[in-house]
Amino acid sequence: MKSNPHLHKFQSLSEFHKMFGLPKPEHPLVSFIRLEDMTLPEELSDHMVLDFYKIAYKDTIGSAKYGQHHYDFGEGGLVFTAPGQLFEKPKNNKSKGFLILLHPDFLLSYPLAKKIRQYGFFSYSADEALKVSESEKNTLFSVFSIIDEELKSRMDDFSQNVVISQLELLLNYSSRYYKRQFITYKAVNDHLIEKFEKVLDLYFNSDEDLQNGIPTVQNIADQLNVSASYLSDLLRSLTGLNTQQHIHNRFVEKAKEILSTTDLSISEIAYHMGFEYPQSFTRLFKSKTNQTPLEFRQSFN
Repeated sequence: MKSNPHLHKFQSLSEFHKMFGLPKPEHPLVSFIRLEDMTLPEELSDHMVLDFYKIAYKDTIGSAKYGQHHYDFGEGGLVFTAPGQLFEKPKNNKSKGFLILLHPDFLLSYPLAKKIRQYGFFSYSADEALKVSESEKNTLFSVFSIIDEELKSRMDDFSQNVVISQLELLLNYSSRYYKRQFITYKAVNDHLIEKFEKVLDLYFNSDEDLQNGIPTVQNIADQLNVSASYLSDLLRSLTGLNTQQHIHNRFVEKAKEILSTTDLSISEIAYHMGFEYPQSFTRLFKSKTNQTPLEFRQSFN
């Protein structure tokens, strides 16, 4: 089970329940847990990886580390993690709230099996948790309650349909509330967008950086100390464009500047902007402008 003494991998819900002193799950592929019922074992490794989805609401003061970030749960927060993500074990056992564990196999043959990958917040870091208002919390808790009661009831032909429909409702509410959070935290987000623009400015105005090619979304997110998914969702919510679209737009601006102010050949410009092959440069430029670099230069002149 352990390939690393500092890493504990949970492959089944039953294994997770046993480690934390919980009774066997009502269903082998989905479980609802109250955090106050969990016992933190001393033998648990420093870090954990789950082979299933985790949706956790923590309502009391406490902290956790996820990736390279710390998050203070003093105000309460909803955190989502996808299978295979690494996170640090809890520091204490005083948190109150709820935990849903969901194995991907539970979703097989349902549209949510594919759709769940589109919810970017499963890739957010812990300090990007969803903070909810009192009314929003009540709405989410009503969904949690239905899932809990359904799993406690005797399973029948409709049980899986009901649980999955409530899970999808929970995810849709979370998407709505995250969009609200992007708007509510306007001062913080405006500062992040300003930093994002400065990072792009520095990159595209540096010949040395430019020759490394177009920066990746992950590279930009790392410089801003946010997760790539959170940055893209934030930008899309506030500007209508995701991170990659912003990067490509800035690339086109820089390419147009060089095309219109220098006599460098298309091949030389492509190399200057980090492209090994001029055809790749031309293809990307045309996809964004409906013109080849040469056509743009000719029309500009």
